[in-house]
Amino acid sequence: MKRALGAAWVVLCVAVTGMADEAKATDVTHAILDFDQLDGWAEDDHDAALDVFRNTCPDLRTADWQSLCAAAFDQTNGRAFFELFFRPVLIEDGRDAMFTGYFEPELNGSRTRTERYRYPVHALPAEARSGRWISRRDILESNILDGRGLEIAWVDDPVELFFLQIQGSGRIRLPDGGRIRVGYGGKNGHEYRSVGQELVRRGIYAPHQVSAEVIKNWVARNGTAGEELLYHNPSYVFFREVSQVPADKGPLGAMNRSITDMRSIAVDPKFVTLGAPVWIEKDGVDPLRRLMIAQDTGSAIKGAQRADVFVGTGDAAGRKAGRMRDPGRMVVLMPIQRAYALLPEAIQ
Repeated sequence: MKRALGAAWVVLCVAVTGMADEAKATDVTHAILDFDQLDGWAEDDHDAALDVFRNTCPDLRTADWQSLCAAAFDQTNGRAFFELFFRPVLIEDGRDAMFTGYFEPELNGSRTRTERYRYPVHALPAEARSGRWISRRDILESNILDGRGLEIAWVDDPVELFFLQIQGSGRIRLPDGGRIRVGYGGKNGHEYRSVGQELVRRGIYAPHQVSAEVIKNWVARNGTAGEELLYHNPSYVFFREVSQVPADKGPLGAMNRSITDMRSIAVDPKFVTLGAPVWIEKDGVDPLRRLMIAQDTGSAIKGAQRADVFVGTGDAAGRKAGRMRDPGRMVVLMPIQRAYALLPEAIQ
Protein backbone atom coordinates (compact mmCIF):
# COMPACT_ATOMS: atom_id res chain seq x y z
CA MET A 1 0.00 0.00 0.00
CA LYS A 2 3.88 1.90 0.22
CA ARG A 3 6.51 4.53 0.59
CA ALA A 4 9.69 6.29 0.45
CA LEU A 5 8.16 8.75 -1.92
CA GLY A 6 6.40 10.38 0.96
CA ALA A 7 4.38 7.25 1.64
CA ALA A 8 4.90 3.54 2.19
CA TRP A 9 2.85 2.11 -0.57
CA VAL A 10 3.52 -1.60 -0.89
CA VAL A 11 0.55 -3.51 0.44
CA LEU A 12 1.58 -6.87 1.88
CA CYS A 13 -0.79 -9.73 2.42
CA VAL A 14 -0.20 -10.38 6.13
CA ALA A 15 -2.68 -12.46 8.08
CA VAL A 16 -2.57 -11.35 11.71
CA THR A 17 -5.04 -12.54 14.31
CA GLY A 18 -5.29 -12.20 18.03
CA MET A 19 -3.01 -9.95 19.98
CA ALA A 20 -0.21 -8.07 18.25
CA ASP A 21 3.23 -8.07 19.79
CA GLU A 22 2.58 -4.78 21.63
CA ALA A 23 4.50 -5.65 24.78
CA LYS A 24 7.48 -7.56 23.47
CA ALA A 25 9.91 -4.71 22.88
CA THR A 26 11.58 -3.49 26.08
CA ASP A 27 11.67 0.15 24.92
CA VAL A 28 7.93 0.30 24.21
CA THR A 29 5.71 2.24 26.64
CA HIS A 30 1.93 2.14 27.10
CA ALA A 31 -0.28 4.79 28.65
CA ILE A 32 -4.04 4.57 29.06
CA LEU A 33 -5.81 7.84 28.24
CA ASP A 34 -9.34 9.13 28.76
CA PHE A 35 -11.52 9.77 25.73
CA ASP A 36 -11.65 13.46 26.58
CA GLN A 37 -7.87 13.53 26.08
CA LEU A 38 -8.35 12.72 22.38
CA ASP A 39 -8.33 15.98 20.45
CA GLY A 40 -11.53 16.28 18.39
CA TRP A 41 -13.05 12.99 19.60
CA ALA A 42 -16.52 14.40 20.22
CA GLU A 43 -16.76 15.88 16.70
CA ASP A 44 -16.00 12.71 14.71
CA ASP A 45 -18.54 10.49 12.91
CA HIS A 46 -18.26 7.44 15.16
CA ASP A 47 -21.06 5.63 13.32
CA ALA A 48 -18.98 5.70 10.11
CA ALA A 49 -16.03 4.24 11.99
CA LEU A 50 -18.25 1.54 13.47
CA ASP A 51 -19.39 0.51 9.97
CA VAL A 52 -15.77 0.10 8.89
CA PHE A 53 -14.90 -1.80 12.08
CA ARG A 54 -17.69 -4.27 11.30
CA ASN A 55 -16.16 -4.99 7.88
CA THR A 56 -13.18 -6.83 9.35
CA CYS A 57 -13.89 -7.60 13.01
CA PRO A 58 -15.37 -11.07 12.18
CA ASP A 59 -11.84 -12.08 11.17
CA LEU A 60 -10.41 -11.37 14.63
CA ARG A 61 -9.89 -14.67 16.38
CA THR A 62 -9.39 -14.15 20.12
CA ALA A 63 -12.34 -14.33 22.50
CA ASP A 64 -12.31 -10.70 23.61
CA TRP A 65 -12.26 -9.37 20.05
CA GLN A 66 -14.95 -11.83 18.96
CA SER A 67 -17.20 -10.69 21.81
CA LEU A 68 -16.69 -7.05 20.85
CA CYS A 69 -17.41 -7.85 17.22
CA ALA A 70 -20.67 -9.54 18.13
CA ALA A 71 -21.62 -6.52 20.22
CA ALA A 72 -20.74 -4.18 17.34
CA PHE A 73 -23.53 -5.58 15.18
CA ASP A 74 -26.08 -4.85 17.92
CA GLN A 75 -25.07 -1.20 18.32
CA THR A 76 -26.84 1.85 16.90
CA ASN A 77 -24.61 4.46 18.54
CA GLY A 78 -20.98 4.28 17.46
CA ARG A 79 -19.58 6.67 20.05
CA ALA A 80 -21.29 4.84 22.91
CA PHE A 81 -19.95 1.52 21.61
CA PHE A 82 -16.32 2.61 21.48
CA GLU A 83 -16.43 4.42 24.81
CA LEU A 84 -18.13 1.50 26.58
CA PHE A 85 -15.96 -1.37 25.36
CA PHE A 86 -12.53 0.18 24.66
CA ARG A 87 -9.81 2.23 26.30
CA PRO A 88 -7.44 4.55 24.38
CA VAL A 89 -3.84 3.36 24.68
CA LEU A 90 -0.89 5.52 23.63
CA ILE A 91 1.87 3.17 22.46
CA GLU A 92 5.31 4.73 21.97
CA ASP A 93 8.66 3.27 20.98
CA GLY A 94 10.88 6.35 21.04
CA ARG A 95 10.31 7.24 17.38
CA ASP A 96 8.46 10.33 16.22
CA ALA A 97 4.98 9.90 14.82
CA MET A 98 4.67 10.00 11.03
CA PHE A 99 1.57 9.88 8.86
CA THR A 100 1.72 9.31 5.13
CA GLY A 101 -0.94 8.50 2.56
CA TYR A 102 -1.51 5.85 -0.07
CA PHE A 103 -4.07 5.31 -2.79
CA GLU A 104 -5.34 2.94 -5.46
CA PRO A 105 -3.91 4.02 -8.84
CA GLU A 106 -5.74 3.71 -12.15
CA LEU A 107 -3.71 2.83 -15.25
CA ASN A 108 -4.62 2.61 -18.91
CA GLY A 109 -4.31 -0.92 -20.22
CA SER A 110 -5.58 -3.81 -22.30
CA ARG A 111 -6.23 -7.54 -21.98
CA THR A 112 -4.05 -8.05 -25.06
CA ARG A 113 -0.70 -6.64 -26.07
CA THR A 114 -0.70 -3.83 -28.63
CA GLU A 115 1.79 -1.23 -29.80
CA ARG A 116 0.48 1.14 -27.14
CA TYR A 117 -0.14 -1.39 -24.36
CA ARG A 118 3.11 -3.33 -24.15
CA TYR A 119 4.20 -3.36 -20.49
CA PRO A 120 2.93 -6.50 -18.75
CA VAL A 121 1.31 -6.77 -15.32
CA HIS A 122 2.52 -10.19 -14.18
CA ALA A 123 1.04 -12.88 -11.98
CA LEU A 124 3.36 -14.68 -9.57
CA PRO A 125 5.61 -17.28 -11.25
CA ALA A 126 6.33 -20.58 -9.52
CA GLU A 127 10.01 -19.71 -9.04
CA ALA A 128 9.19 -16.73 -6.83
CA ARG A 129 6.90 -18.58 -4.44
CA SER A 130 9.60 -20.08 -2.24
CA GLY A 131 11.48 -16.94 -1.22
CA ARG A 132 14.20 -14.76 -2.68
CA TRP A 133 14.34 -14.81 -6.49
CA ILE A 134 16.07 -12.65 -9.08
CA SER A 135 16.04 -8.83 -8.94
CA ARG A 136 13.86 -6.33 -10.81
CA ARG A 137 16.68 -5.66 -13.28
CA ASP A 138 17.17 -9.35 -14.01
CA ILE A 139 13.44 -9.96 -14.41
CA LEU A 140 13.02 -7.15 -16.93
CA GLU A 141 16.28 -7.49 -18.82
CA SER A 142 16.17 -11.27 -19.17
CA ASN A 143 12.54 -11.45 -20.38
CA ILE A 144 12.30 -14.57 -18.23
CA LEU A 145 8.53 -14.18 -17.81
CA ASP A 146 7.71 -13.83 -21.50
CA GLY A 147 5.46 -16.38 -23.20
CA ARG A 148 4.36 -18.13 -20.03
CA GLY A 149 0.80 -16.85 -19.80
CA LEU A 150 1.51 -14.83 -16.66
CA GLU A 151 0.28 -11.54 -18.12
CA ILE A 152 -2.91 -10.31 -16.43
CA ALA A 153 -2.94 -7.22 -18.65
CA TRP A 154 -0.66 -4.82 -20.51
CA VAL A 155 -0.39 -1.11 -19.67
CA ASP A 156 0.93 1.89 -21.58
CA ASP A 157 3.40 3.40 -19.11
CA PRO A 158 6.29 1.57 -17.40
CA VAL A 159 6.66 4.27 -14.74
CA GLU A 160 2.99 4.04 -13.78
CA LEU A 161 3.47 0.26 -13.60
CA PHE A 162 6.42 0.79 -11.25
CA PHE A 163 4.21 2.87 -8.98
CA LEU A 164 1.43 0.29 -9.20
CA GLN A 165 3.94 -2.16 -7.73
CA ILE A 166 4.74 0.29 -4.96
CA GLN A 167 1.05 0.67 -4.16
CA GLY A 168 0.45 -3.08 -4.36
CA SER A 169 -3.04 -2.78 -5.86
CA GLY A 170 -4.89 -0.78 -8.49
CA ARG A 171 -7.35 -0.65 -11.34
CA ILE A 172 -6.67 -0.87 -15.06
CA ARG A 173 -8.98 1.01 -17.44
CA LEU A 174 -9.67 -0.95 -20.62
CA PRO A 175 -10.28 0.60 -24.06
CA ASP A 176 -13.93 -0.53 -24.01
CA GLY A 177 -14.58 1.29 -20.73
CA GLY A 178 -14.29 -1.79 -18.53
CA ARG A 179 -11.88 -2.16 -15.64
CA ILE A 180 -9.64 -4.83 -14.19
CA ARG A 181 -8.83 -4.66 -10.50
CA VAL A 182 -5.54 -6.21 -9.38
CA GLY A 183 -4.25 -6.92 -5.90
CA TYR A 184 -0.98 -7.99 -4.38
CA GLY A 185 0.01 -11.49 -5.47
CA GLY A 186 3.55 -11.88 -4.15
CA LYS A 187 7.04 -10.54 -4.70
CA ASN A 188 10.52 -11.62 -5.66
CA GLY A 189 11.85 -11.61 -2.09
CA HIS A 190 14.05 -8.51 -2.38
CA GLU A 191 13.69 -5.66 0.10
CA TYR A 192 12.08 -2.47 -1.15
CA ARG A 193 14.56 0.37 -1.74
CA SER A 194 13.26 3.90 -2.11
CA VAL A 195 14.03 5.69 -5.38
CA GLY A 196 12.91 8.91 -3.68
CA GLN A 197 15.58 8.53 -1.01
CA GLU A 198 18.10 7.75 -3.74
CA LEU A 199 17.35 11.06 -5.47
CA VAL A 200 17.87 12.81 -2.14
CA ARG A 201 21.12 10.92 -1.54
CA ARG A 202 22.41 12.07 -4.94
CA GLY A 203 21.62 15.67 -4.04
CA ILE A 204 19.07 16.05 -6.83
CA TYR A 205 16.22 16.94 -4.47
CA ALA A 206 15.77 17.86 -0.82
CA PRO A 207 13.58 15.48 1.20
CA HIS A 208 10.62 17.86 1.28
CA GLN A 209 10.66 18.14 -2.52
CA VAL A 210 10.23 14.44 -3.26
CA SER A 211 6.82 13.15 -4.29
CA ALA A 212 5.48 10.56 -6.70
CA GLU A 213 4.88 13.22 -9.37
CA VAL A 214 8.40 14.61 -8.98
CA ILE A 215 9.89 11.16 -9.42
CA LYS A 216 7.70 10.35 -12.43
CA ASN A 217 8.71 13.58 -14.13
CA TRP A 218 12.41 13.06 -13.39
CA VAL A 219 12.32 9.53 -14.81
CA ALA A 220 10.48 10.74 -17.94
CA ARG A 221 13.04 13.52 -18.53
CA ASN A 222 16.14 11.42 -18.05
CA GLY A 223 15.85 8.45 -20.43
CA THR A 224 18.37 5.73 -19.57
CA ALA A 225 19.24 7.40 -16.26
CA GLY A 226 15.54 7.34 -15.38
CA GLU A 227 15.34 3.64 -16.18
CA GLU A 228 18.43 3.01 -14.04
CA LEU A 229 16.82 4.86 -11.15
CA LEU A 230 13.90 2.43 -11.16
CA TYR A 231 16.36 -0.48 -11.07
CA HIS A 232 17.64 0.97 -7.77
CA ASN A 233 14.62 -0.79 -6.25
CA PRO A 234 15.31 -4.53 -6.70
CA SER A 235 11.86 -5.51 -5.37
CA TYR A 236 9.36 -6.69 -7.99
CA VAL A 237 5.69 -7.13 -7.09
CA PHE A 238 3.35 -9.60 -8.79
CA PHE A 239 -0.42 -9.36 -8.91
CA ARG A 240 -3.63 -11.35 -8.96
CA GLU A 241 -6.90 -10.29 -10.49
CA VAL A 242 -9.53 -9.32 -7.92
CA SER A 243 -12.17 -7.90 -10.23
CA GLN A 244 -14.83 -9.65 -8.14
CA VAL A 245 -14.48 -6.74 -5.69
CA PRO A 246 -17.32 -4.33 -6.60
CA ALA A 247 -16.32 -1.07 -8.24
CA ASP A 248 -17.88 0.94 -5.40
CA LYS A 249 -15.70 -0.82 -2.83
CA GLY A 250 -12.07 -0.11 -2.03
CA PRO A 251 -9.16 -2.42 -2.83
CA LEU A 252 -8.36 -5.41 -0.63
CA GLY A 253 -6.13 -4.74 2.34
CA ALA A 254 -3.99 -7.10 4.37
CA MET A 255 -7.11 -8.63 5.96
CA ASN A 256 -8.36 -9.55 2.46
CA ARG A 257 -11.32 -7.19 2.85
CA SER A 258 -12.04 -3.92 1.06
CA ILE A 259 -10.56 -0.88 2.73
CA THR A 260 -12.37 2.44 3.04
CA ASP A 261 -11.32 5.93 1.93
CA MET A 262 -10.14 8.04 4.87
CA ARG A 263 -11.22 5.41 7.41
CA SER A 264 -8.65 2.62 6.83
CA ILE A 265 -4.98 2.82 7.72
CA ALA A 266 -1.91 0.66 7.29
CA VAL A 267 0.00 0.01 10.53
CA ASP A 268 2.87 -2.01 11.92
CA PRO A 269 1.22 -5.22 13.22
CA LYS A 270 4.04 -5.63 15.75
CA PHE A 271 2.36 -2.84 17.70
CA VAL A 272 -1.24 -2.68 16.50
CA THR A 273 -3.63 -5.61 16.05
CA LEU A 274 -5.08 -5.61 12.55
CA GLY A 275 -8.76 -4.77 12.83
CA ALA A 276 -8.30 -2.50 15.86
CA PRO A 277 -9.73 1.05 15.96
CA VAL A 278 -7.02 3.73 15.98
CA TRP A 279 -7.54 7.42 16.79
CA ILE A 280 -5.54 9.68 14.47
CA GLU A 281 -4.36 13.18 15.32
CA LYS A 282 -2.52 14.16 12.14
CA ASP A 283 -1.11 17.67 12.00
CA GLY A 284 0.33 19.48 8.97
CA VAL A 285 -1.36 21.41 6.15
CA ASP A 286 -4.59 19.41 6.32
CA PRO A 287 -5.03 18.38 9.98
CA LEU A 288 -7.02 15.22 10.56
CA ARG A 289 -8.78 14.09 13.72
CA ARG A 290 -10.56 10.83 12.99
CA LEU A 291 -11.21 7.30 14.21
CA MET A 292 -9.64 4.88 11.74
CA ILE A 293 -9.53 1.09 11.55
CA ALA A 294 -6.17 -0.68 11.15
CA GLN A 295 -6.89 -2.89 8.13
CA ASP A 296 -3.65 -2.88 6.17
CA THR A 297 0.14 -3.12 6.42
CA GLY A 298 3.07 -1.83 4.41
CA SER A 299 6.73 -2.74 4.11
CA ALA A 300 7.82 0.78 5.10
CA ILE A 301 5.27 1.13 7.92
CA LYS A 302 7.44 0.44 10.94
CA GLY A 303 6.93 1.67 14.46
CA ALA A 304 4.32 2.24 17.12
CA GLN A 305 3.51 5.76 15.90
CA ARG A 306 3.58 5.09 12.15
CA ALA A 307 0.49 4.93 9.95
CA ASP A 308 -0.42 5.19 6.28
CA VAL A 309 -3.84 6.65 5.51
CA PHE A 310 -5.79 5.17 2.59
CA VAL A 311 -6.93 8.23 0.63
CA GLY A 312 -8.94 6.67 -2.19
CA THR A 313 -8.78 5.72 -5.88
CA GLY A 314 -7.49 7.65 -8.90
CA ASP A 315 -5.24 10.56 -9.77
CA ALA A 316 -6.74 13.10 -7.35
CA ALA A 317 -6.32 10.65 -4.48
CA GLY A 318 -2.75 10.02 -5.63
CA ARG A 319 -1.89 13.71 -5.51
CA LYS A 320 -3.39 14.03 -2.04
CA ALA A 321 -1.56 10.94 -0.79
CA GLY A 322 1.73 12.15 -2.24
CA ARG A 323 1.55 15.38 -0.25
CA MET A 324 0.88 13.67 3.06
CA ARG A 325 3.91 13.43 5.31
CA ASP A 326 2.92 14.84 8.66
CA PRO A 327 3.61 14.56 12.40
CA GLY A 328 1.01 14.01 15.08
CA ARG A 329 -0.13 11.23 17.37
CA MET A 330 -2.00 7.93 17.09
CA VAL A 331 -3.82 6.20 19.93
CA VAL A 332 -5.00 2.59 19.71
CA LEU A 333 -8.42 1.68 21.09
CA MET A 334 -8.06 -1.66 22.85
CA PRO A 335 -10.49 -3.98 24.66
CA ILE A 336 -10.55 -2.87 28.30
CA GLN A 337 -8.93 -5.93 29.92
CA ARG A 338 -6.30 -6.11 27.19
CA ALA A 339 -5.46 -2.45 27.67
CA TYR A 340 -4.94 -2.72 31.43
CA ALA A 341 -2.93 -5.93 31.03
CA LEU A 342 -0.25 -3.91 29.23
CA LEU A 343 0.43 -1.63 32.19
CA PRO A 344 3.24 -2.35 34.69
CA GLU A 345 1.94 -4.50 37.53
CA ALA A 346 2.69 -1.83 40.14
CA ILE A 347 0.18 0.63 38.69
CA GLN A 348 -2.61 -1.74 37.64
